[in-house]
Formats: sequence, structure tokens, C-alpha cells
Amino acid sequence: MSVQERKERERADRERLIVATARELAEQQGWDAVTTRRLAERIEYSQPVLYSHFRGKREIVGAVALLGAAEMATTLRTASSAADGPRARVTALARSYLGFAERNPAVYDAMFRLDGGLVFAAEDTPEPLKDAFAAMLESLGEAAGNSVHPALFTEVFWAALHGLATLTRAGRLPPGDAEKRVELLVSRLAMM
Repeated sequence: MSVQERKERERADRERLIVATARELAEQQGWDAVTTRRLAERIEYSQPVLYSHFRGKREIVGAVALLGAAEMATTLRTASSAADGPRARVTALARSYLGFAERNPAVYDAMFRLDGGLVFAAEDTPEPLKDAFAAMLESLGEAAGNSVHPALFTEVFWAALHGLATLTRAGRLPPGDAEKRVELLVSRLAMM
């Protein structure tokens, strides 16, 4: 291994450490606790080293969001592929999405609430975000029926899931009816 290859590997390792530490700190204490100073202390590097990887917190949030989108895509595909039949796939996707949001609140915030400098629904949308949407589209395309474009249907279904995730987390929906909400969403929107 050349010196240049070793340096690139070490740089990539440091970047992964920064992102993992930011995510861990955010999940434990919230995003307000994530500062470059605290990150530098936790990973035992100087703040200038952090700034050599990321220009600031916004880019770190974006990196956590991209990692989260990749994880979400895998989670959704795994849940959907294990289900038998179109309705079961859509139900599994909905449960999986809501479960991901509940288990990873700081990552979910990085993906959808905080400004990580990411562009959605555009040519320059990063691949992990496109892939997370594609994971939903794969399971929801058949559920759209013939009268609605599958991507449009997926956007509306995603918006409904996001609303449920956000309102549930904020304590604005009674916790005992979560499964009924999923069933209602699937039965009313999915044309199967």
C-alpha cells in the first residue's frame, strides 16, 4: 500500500468516525449538543481536523442524513421483500418506515427536519436519498393502481408516513392507535 493510499484510508476512517460520533451524540443528547468542539473532544482530534473534513455542523448533519437514507433504504427493502403479496408489502413498508423513524430520531431529524444542505427531488439529489425513495417506489408502485403515476403515489404515501412519524414523536397522536393508523393508511391509499 502506498503512502497516498494509506492517507486516503485514514482520512476516510476519520470521516466515518466524525459522522458516527455526531450521530451517537445527537441520538443521546439531541442535535443541539453536537458542536465541532464537542466532536473534536470526543474523537480526540483538533477542531481544524474536523474542518478539514466538513465545513461545519451543516455538512455533518448532511453526512448523517445520507448514511441514514442508505440505512432506511435497506430497512425498507428488507421488510418489503419478506412480506407475501402486494398489500402485505405495503403494510410492511409502512411499519418499517415508522419503526426506523422511532428507533433513529436524530437521524430522522437529520434526514427531514434539519438543514444538511441536501437537495431533494432534483437532478443533483445525492444517490442515497434517491435510493431511499426508490426503495419506497419499488413496494408502492403496484399499490398506486392504474389511475395514478407510481412516483406521485409514492410521494403522497411518503408524506402521510412522515406526518404520522412526526406527529407521533411529538406526542400529538395517541400512542395506542399506531397500528390502526397504518391499516387505515394502507386500506385507503393502496388500490389492491
